[in-house]
Amino acid sequence: MATMETIKIGSKGDAVKTLQTALHLMVDGKFGRITEEAVRDFQKRNNLKVDGIVGEKTWEKILSDEKLKKTKRYIKEIIVHCSATRIGRDYTVENIRNWHKQRGFSDIGYHYVIYRDGSVHEGRDVNIIGAHCVNHNSYSIGVCYIGGCKMDGHSPADTRTEEQKAALITLLRKLKQMYPYAKIHGHRDFANKACPSFDATKEYANI
Repeated sequence: MATMETIKIGSKGDAVKTLQTALHLMVDGKFGRITEEAVRDFQKRNNLKVDGIVGEKTWEKILSDEKLKKTKRYIKEIIVHCSATRIGRDYTVENIRNWHKQRGFSDIGYHYVIYRDGSVHEGRDVNIIGAHCVNHNSYSIGVCYIGGCKMDGHSPADTRTEEQKAALITLLRKLKQMYPYAKIHGHRDFANKACPSFDATKEYANI
């Protein structure tokens, strides 16, 4: 996993968004007083040096605080998808599960789904082979964010909210920590589709 930069009051950018998502704060990418207060509280609760600065030890604890279940399967790919739904529309794991079952799947095809508010939800059990990318399911983890289409419901568009962008980075970093040899790809790398409606391989190349 790539080393996270040290951030503190005045810092801006994706690292701050990752922090804010992990601490359940408003995600604006700006390290202000409220974020610092939350960091100090987190440090105090976890017996870390209480300085409001997010360095290596604080990052390590924050990113491992919410443990993900590790699969017994060999994982060499983490594949990012979109739900191919209209911008601004909310859908749930249960909605997608129903859609996939109607297509003959035994369950939802993805292992994780990220809602528009940035919350991460478990889908199919990670120990069970997914149904999200033909010829790649047996050795991959499928991650899906809600959205990916314009209002017409057909034209691809990167509709990720700021909360989803930050949550994706946080989740992918955790997965890379668990599966360090896995490569991150977008679904479009393996199929004639626009999914996930942005270049995930390029965007997450440094994770």
